Amino acid sequence: MPIKRNQTILFIGDSITDCGRRVEDAPLGRGYVKFFADMYLIRHPGREITVINKGIGGDTAPGLRNRWNDDVIRNRPDWLSIKIGINDLHRTLDETADPVPTDLFREAYTDIVERTRKALPSCKLLLIDPFYISTDPSPTSFRSLVLKQLPEYLRIVNDLSRTYGTLHIKTHALFQRLLKTHEPDVFCAEPVHPNTTGHLVIADAVYAALAG
Repeated sequence: MPIKRNQTILFIGDSITDCGRRVEDAPLGRGYVKFFADMYLIRHPGREITVINKGIGGDTAPGLRNRWNDDVIRNRPDWLSIKIGINDLHRTLDETADPVPTDLFREAYTDIVERTRKALPSCKLLLIDPFYISTDPSPTSFRSLVLKQLPEYLRIVNDLSRTYGTLHIKTHALFQRLLKTHEPDVFCAEPVHPNTTGHLVIADAVYAALAG
């Protein structure tokens, strides 16, 4: 069931969603959210929709939970896209003051999905996997540690998608397939923040899920 005319879709997540939307590139940023909005505009002339970007750089699943009412519920979107998780994993591996291990990640993520279902029962959800654009095989590098632990976070997103019947984009698997034939730098200067090409990969997948 694709997004319809006059409906609202809200994107929320971390820096990959934010992508400058709070500063020089307000209100949609310069990443996949803006690309999706532009793709929809040119492919469906006259079928207006409202696109809202509520990404915040550095955010985590508990961070989303803390701002869920103000940033999501009060906007009453018809569609909601959630992309979160890489900062949760990074903080856990870095052993910072605010780690988000898998049990807390599952708890916070489940809470925001359940609150959405309760407050906005007709809102349709799209969950976007966290991803890491690397294939580093070294057993001692930080990148290899991320790649080793990431599947635990991906499993949680997949479980939630199946439990609550949401749409689901497996972006990590998508990028890993692309890395079989392309260098990581084609999509990302470092493994976390995509360049324009990387954001286009995500936007194309989002468009296929919501408007295809």
